[in-house]
This record gives sequence, structure tokens and C-alpha cells, in this order.
Amino acid sequence: MALRLLKVPTLATAVFASSGFYLYNRRLDFNDLSLIRFGRAAATTAVISYDYLTAFKYVEYGTEEYWAVKSKVHRRSAERLRDLCCANRGTFIKVGQHLGALDYLLPEEYTSTLKVLHSQAPQSSMEEIEQVIREDLGKELSELFAFFDETPQGAASLAQVHKAVLYDGRTVAVKVQHPKVQQQSSKDILVMEMLVRGVHWLFPDFAFMWLVEEAKKNMPLELNFLNEGHNSEIVSNKLAHLTFLKVPLIHWDLSTKRVLTMEFADGGQVNDREYMKAHGINVNEISENLGKMYSEMIFIHGFVHCDPHPGNVLVRKCQKSKKTEIILLDHGLYQVLQPDFRVNYCRLWQALIQQDMPGVERYSRKLGAGDLYPLFACVLTARSWTAVNSGISSVPVTLSEDVEIRTNAALYLPQINDLLNRVPRQMLLLLKTNDLLRGIETTLQTRASSSSFINMSRCCIRALARHKRSKIESRRRRLQITLTECFNLCRLSMYELFLWLKGSLLGLRVSNLLAFLH
Repeated sequence: MALRLLKVPTLATAVFASSGFYLYNRRLDFNDLSLIRFGRAAATTAVISYDYLTAFKYVEYGTEEYWAVKSKVHRRSAERLRDLCCANRGTFIKVGQHLGALDYLLPEEYTSTLKVLHSQAPQSSMEEIEQVIREDLGKELSELFAFFDETPQGAASLAQVHKAVLYDGRTVAVKVQHPKVQQQSSKDILVMEMLVRGVHWLFPDFAFMWLVEEAKKNMPLELNFLNEGHNSEIVSNKLAHLTFLKVPLIHWDLSTKRVLTMEFADGGQVNDREYMKAHGINVNEISENLGKMYSEMIFIHGFVHCDPHPGNVLVRKCQKSKKTEIILLDHGLYQVLQPDFRVNYCRLWQALIQQDMPGVERYSRKLGAGDLYPLFACVLTARSWTAVNSGISSVPVTLSEDVEIRTNAALYLPQINDLLNRVPRQMLLLLKTNDLLRGIETTLQTRASSSSFINMSRCCIRALARHKRSKIESRRRRLQITLTECFNLCRLSMYELFLWLKGSLLGLRVSNLLAFLH
């Protein structure tokens, strides 16, 4: 018996030593262990929950002190959440970036704090990059590329991009997935789901299951780079008539699920006003073309690029034609809109632009908003209910209104969460896309310009006419719909011409002359 007992520590020592040797050889990063990642996430969630539970104990609701304390708790919690994302990396950073983009849906303390995650994505070592390329393409780096820049052009939550040159002289961008993201993502989403359910049990007003459901659905798509390549070709074909749009070509022979090789395209970020000024790029033209491009995607085709943060939208002057181009990158995340949803969304925006309040209520309800339709209209447009009633196309955005919207995002967070859990899942990525586009327009100082509403209206007219024609077999009726469409588009063009003349030098002179005569 004693001999057996002596064998136990000997066996344990052998197992421990061999395990240590194995882990040493594998160069295991303890951050990769699911237990460590879960423990860190659970601890952060517990600390944040405790902070919210205890911070308001001795503060009267609705007082100035209450709102000051709440802002501080939001800020502390956002910083803890940011640190968790940076520590766990991968899927956590991706979800954190998604939250940081929801400017008009979440309190400002969260969005401003989480926005930095776009610039704090992890970088894989050159050894890891070579290993992924070797495993997926079956060759060494030197066999595939004449030159490969070891310094990445950019690093994101799921991958990083390197500039390279093929042996035939063509310059390419090689997007390589971080090696551990694939195996960690499903476990990370499961962890998030468990924690979100736990927090919802503790705080019934906290209903962020919509976020987990979106991550669960979209993450596998984003991790498949072949899907991204196909998306880029689809959108390039659908928007081929937009001569200002540039989508890099894919090199399919050098692409797999984890490696995507594409034509190299450089330019300045779409929110970089200094770059545009230095290169003679018209800010208003860029804003108008961006709105035109997204209106076509949403209303006409129902195939929407859902990650237009500034790093994915570049601008440049084409050296050959001297025309301004928009380069659209990162096609991993697209939303395909169902025909009925797209038509109701079209009609809702028409009602919002035309100040048709019964229409706003009708189509908001059709899109699942129910009695929360006023809140839905405000969330969708990022305008106050007063501005929505007055007509969003005729009332300019003011700083005070913007502050009001952001303040209300904090005040009505439970109602906003209720709304987001009600509306169709297709709406969630559209709201994120809207917020990212508004952020670009705000930086460019072109927010709510008349041209954006005109382009939107033009696409809505075309989309609804196409939908009506698809439902009717009578040639006579189809001709009537086409003529009505042409008439409405001509009327819109005349209005656009009127606005251009009014804002031109000639228009100003005529206005001054009329004022003088009066």
C-alpha cells in the first residue's frame, strides 16, 4: 500500500513535467485558454454589474447628482469593457467595435470609449502569418511573392493586411486571418451569450440578446474570406454603372478561407479632410457619391455593405482620368434585404422625407416597431421627434439637437433595447450602417444635405416602380407605372436644378437683385 502511495506523487510529477514540456514546445499563450478568457469576461461582467447595483444607493433619481453619477458609471464600465476586449482580442474586439459604431443608440460614454478599438486591433507575428499562408496555400511565402512587406498596412480584429508584389510585377494586398480567431470565435460567442443572459436576469432592462444573435449569425460569414471575395464581385457587378466606385479585383488562385489576395488600392480615409484638401478632392462630391452608392445598395438591390467605417472606405484622385474615386474595402459583412422588408423600408423613408406622419406610423409598424414608432423614426434618422414632424429634409441639423439625441440614447436605453429586440434582424445591421455613414458625414460637415435626400428619393422611386412592375402582367399598366416613374424622376431633377441655381453665383445675384428691387 505504501509503495502504491509513493507511486502517486511520482506519476503526478511525471505528468506535470511532460505537460510543462508539451506546453513549452507549443509556446502556449495562456490568453488562448477558454478558461482564462471566460474568467476574465465573467470577472469584468461581475464588476460592472456590482458598480451599477451599488452606485445609485444614496442618490435620488432624476437629480443632477444622479445623472452625474450615472455618467461616471457608464464611463467606468465602458473602460472596463474596452480593456476586456483588448485582453481577449478577436471576437471581443469585433463586438466592441460594433458597439462603438452605435452613436445614436448607446450612451456617448460607451461609444466614445469603444471607438478606440478600431486602432487597437492585435497584430500577428510574421511567423504566424507565414504559417497560415503555408497551411492554406501549400507553399512558402518566397515561392508565392517576389516581395512581401512584413509591416502590415493595417490590422483589424480578425485579420491583417500586407502589401506584396507577385512575380509578374502586379502589386497586391494580402489579407491574412489571425491564426487563433477561427477556433476561439464560437467559444467566445457562447461566453457572451451566457453572460448577457445572466446580466439580463439581474437587470431586466438590459436586453442585448440582439447583439449576441447578430454575432452568432455573422461571425462565421466574416471568418470565411471566400465569402468576402464573392461579395466584392457581386457588389462590383451590381454597381458597375457607378464610375466613381472602385472595388479591388480578387486573385482567386491565391485565396482561401483564411487568406484573401486582391488588387492593391491606396488612398486616404473618407473622413480625412486634410488628405482631400491636399489632393484637390471635393468633400461635397464624396459625400454625395457615398450617399448615392448606399442608396443604390439599400433601396434598389437590397445587398448592403454593412461595415463602412473610415478604414474601409478610401478616396483618391485617379491618375489616368483625374476623377475622384471611392474605394470600398472589407466585404465580409453584407445584409441581404428581403423584398417585402426593402419595399416597406423604402416607403418609410419616403414618408420621412415627405413629412407624411401617417405613413411614418404605418410603415414603422409594418417593420415591427409597434407603439414605439416615434422612437423608431428618431433612431433611424438620428433626429429629434420635433425635426421628424417638421420634415427631416427641410430642417437642418443643429448642435443642440445632436446633444439632445445623444442624451436621449442614455435616457431611453431600455426602450431602445426593447425596440431592437422587436424589429426584424435585417434592421440591426442597417442601423449600424446608418450610424457609421452619419459619422462620416458629420466629420465632412455634410450631414443632412439636400443632395443626400434627393439621391435617396430617386432610388426609392426607382425601387418602388420596379416592385410594382414585378407584380403586374398587364403591359398597359406596366407602361403607366414606368411613365409615372419617369415623371417623378424628372420632377425631382427639376427640383435639384432649382436648388443648384439657387445656390450658384447666378442665383445669389438674382436673389440680391430681387431684394434690392423690393
